[in-house]
Amino acid sequence: MKLPRHNAIREVLSGSPVTNQDDLRRKLRRRGFAVTQATLSRDIHELRLFKGPGGYSLPSTNGHSASPEAENDDPPSVAEVMAGFGLRVRQAMNQVVVGTVMGGAQPFAAALDHEGWPEVLGTVAGDDTVLVICPDPRRAGAVEARLRTILES
Repeated sequence: MKLPRHNAIREVLSGSPVTNQDDLRRKLRRRGFAVTQATLSRDIHELRLFKGPGGYSLPSTNGHSASPEAENDDPPSVAEVMAGFGLRVRQAMNQVVVGTVMGGAQPFAAALDHEGWPEVLGTVAGDDTVLVICPDPRRAGAVEARLRTILES
């Protein structure tokens, strides 16, 4: 069932703009695919879809993103994602909460996870909020400062 669903996602994205996961989920339902948010998130990851200000886009046929800033299979950097999606950063004990535009949390968390900052144990992403978990408040403060510098630059 995954391959037909992935093909349906490709068709939907090539035919009309899709601004968020709920929009994509509704369009898939009209085509006979009832999917959960978790399944849709996995599909988006597996298909290497990119989300920009205009919504989701497919990678080009050569395996690279159609957008010029993504020249390889690596996700965009934290700085690139923060520039496009970041709104606010705030520390809470050993955690840092990053607010993003709607749909920006998962790309931000993926970028941060991929960069492998040693002071970050992991991330949890919603739609517009990322929880960054650090081992202690001191390192969370360092992460907050680093992210705030990126946000304000």
